[in-house]
Amino acid sequence: MSTYDSLHRQCRTLESLFDTKLTSYSRLASTVSRGQDDIEANGSTERWRDLEADVDELLDKLREINDQLSALASDTENPPSQSMLRAIQRHREVYQDYARELRRTKTNVQAALDQANLLSGVRNDIDAYKSSAADALLAERGHIDNSHRMTDDILAQAYETRAEFSRQRVTISGISTRMSGVLNTIPGVNNLISMIKSRRRRDSIIVGCVIGVCIILLLMYMF
Repeated sequence: MSTYDSLHRQCRTLESLFDTKLTSYSRLASTVSRGQDDIEANGSTERWRDLEADVDELLDKLREINDQLSALASDTENPPSQSMLRAIQRHREVYQDYARELRRTKTNVQAALDQANLLSGVRNDIDAYKSSAADALLAERGHIDNSHRMTDDILAQAYETRAEFSRQRVTISGISTRMSGVLNTIPGVNNLISMIKSRRRRDSIIVGCVIGVCIILLLMYMF
């Protein structure tokens, strides 16, 4: 078997294997568009990375085989036939197509990963905002509850003050009643005081008369 035939067979085998791996890689990489969480959830992360490494390795081997075929095409001592040149050119074109397809798939995967990371960041920001909003609402509710408690305390104090005013009103009413009773007894007291004053005036008059008589008698005795 000639060197060309060996390289040609190896190239066809690698192309077939690469095509199968690239299809699997493209299909598995498409799951990235559903988000990184889905990849981790279904356990395909490791498989996806392994397939990516496999297609990279197969593409490198295809490049090496195509380089060797290109070297055979440039051999001036043993120039290949036209059919060989067309086959070599075809292998080169297939390799280039596979390389472009792999780059395109990797670009799409990276874009999907960036988008998934961006969406994840946005979700995290939204969750953080919701959490902060919930904390703010809870804090506001706590302030409202405190205000309600303060209002209840003030109302309780107002009710107690009103009750105290009611008790004081009853007490003042009793005092007023007693004062009225005292005022009603004042005329009798005034009459008693008047009688006492009249009796003192009478006693004073009697004592004055007695003193006058005694003085007259003393003067008569002396003269």
